[in-house]
Amino acid sequence: MRVAIIGTGYVGLVSGACFADFGHIVTCVDKDKSKIDKLHAGIMPIYEPGLDDLVAKNVKEERLFFTVDAAEAVKDADAVFIAVGTPSRRGDGHADLSYVYAAAEEIGQMMTGFTVIVTKSTVPVGTGDEVEAIIRKVRPDGDFAVVSNPEFLREGAAIKDFKIPDRVVVGTDDDRARQVMKELYRPLFLNETPILFTERRTSELIKYAANAFLAVKITFINEMADLCEKVGANVQEVSRGIGLDGRIGKKFLNAGPGYGGSCFPKDTLALTKTANDYGSPVRIVDTVVEVNAARKKAMAAKVIAAMGGDVNGKTIGVLGLAFKQNTDDMRDAPSLDILPALTAAGARVVAYDPEAMKEAAHLLSGIEFAGSAYAAIDGADAMVIITEWDSFRALDFGRIKGAMKGNVVVDLRNIYSPEDMARYGFAYTSIGRPVA
Repeated sequence: MRVAIIGTGYVGLVSGACFADFGHIVTCVDKDKSKIDKLHAGIMPIYEPGLDDLVAKNVKEERLFFTVDAAEAVKDADAVFIAVGTPSRRGDGHADLSYVYAAAEEIGQMMTGFTVIVTKSTVPVGTGDEVEAIIRKVRPDGDFAVVSNPEFLREGAAIKDFKIPDRVVVGTDDDRARQVMKELYRPLFLNETPILFTERRTSELIKYAANAFLAVKITFINEMADLCEKVGANVQEVSRGIGLDGRIGKKFLNAGPGYGGSCFPKDTLALTKTANDYGSPVRIVDTVVEVNAARKKAMAAKVIAAMGGDVNGKTIGVLGLAFKQNTDDMRDAPSLDILPALTAAGARVVAYDPEAMKEAAHLLSGIEFAGSAYAAIDGADAMVIITEWDSFRALDFGRIKGAMKGNVVVDLRNIYSPEDMARYGFAYTSIGRPVA
C-alpha cells in the first residue's frame, strides 16, 4: 500500500520506517527542509537504537522516501497518517491541536480518491470528529474516512514495540477504512498480535487511559519508596513482592526520581483537563500529576542532604540527563529540575550523558559537560546517577574512588547495591532502600 506520514518526529519517523519494512511504500513529509535534507543524508533527527539502519535499508530498497512536498505524498496515498506534535498548550495544559488541525486541512486539499486519514498523534477524545469536520469543510465532495490509531511506542524500544506490539488499537466504524488498516498491519497477523477495532472516541481515550495508568504505577511505587525509607523496608523487594501478583504485574514498578519524557507528563495533564471539561474529574490522575512534579524537585534536596546539607562550593558529577536510557529526549526529564536546584544552592555541576548532552545544552545553563562518565566525576565531592544507561551499570569503582575528591554516591535509579557500595567505602544513598 502507499502511505504518507505527516511529521517526521519520533512517532512519524519510527512508524514510517517500520511500515516500509513491512513492504509498504512510505513517504514521510515535514515542513522543515533542513530535517528532510538530513534524512536524505542518513542523519537521524532523534536517537533511537536501530533506527538509522532501518531507515537506510528501506531507503536503499526504495520503500521509504522523504519530502517537503505534502501534495506529492498525499495525492496517491491509500492512507495518510497525522503524526505531528501535540504539546501541552501554554496557559491551560490542554493538548495543543493546532498542528493536527493544520495537517487535516492540508490533507483535505490534496487527497484524491478514497483516502483513510489516520490520527497517530496522541489527541483528546473528540479530536477525530473535529478532523473529519475540517476535511469535510475543505472537501465537501471528498471520499475519505478518519481513523484513530494511537501509538504505544516506548522510547528506546520503539522499533520492537511497533513490530511486536502488545496490541494495535484502531478506532473506526467505516468498513473500507477497516480493510485498509487490516492490510497495513497484515504482517502482524502472523504473530497473532491482538488488533482491537473499536469506536473512534474509545480509541482516543484508550491511549490516554493507558499512559495515565502507567504513570499511576510509577508514582505509586515512588511513594512506597518514600515509606520504605521511613520504616526501614526495601522498595525493590516490595516491588517484586507485589509485581509477582498477575493482577498487578512487574512492569513500571521501579522506584526513581519521577517520570518524564514526551508522553506521560503531557498526556496525564491533558486527560485531567478533558475530564474536568466533561464534569468527570479523574482525581487519582490529578494527584499523580502533583506528586510527580513535587518528587522531581525533591530529588535535589535528597542530594543536598546526602552531602551533609550544604553543597555550596562543592563539585557534583552527574551521570545521565535524558529522562530515560536509550534516548536523547530531554522533555520533562528529572534532570531539568534537579540540576538547576543544585547550582542554585551553590554547587558546581559537571554532567555526562551518552546521547542527550547536545539537547541538554539548550535547556540547562550553568552546567559543565564532560566527555565521559569518569571525566564527570574527576575531582567531584559527590557522584549522582540520574539516568539508568547500561554504560553506568558496571562502572569501575576502584577507579572512581581514586578519581573523586569525596565519597558520596547518590543513586536515583538503584543501579547498585548498598552492600557493594559500603565495601568500596562510599557514603551511598539510593531510593527506598536501607543503608548498608
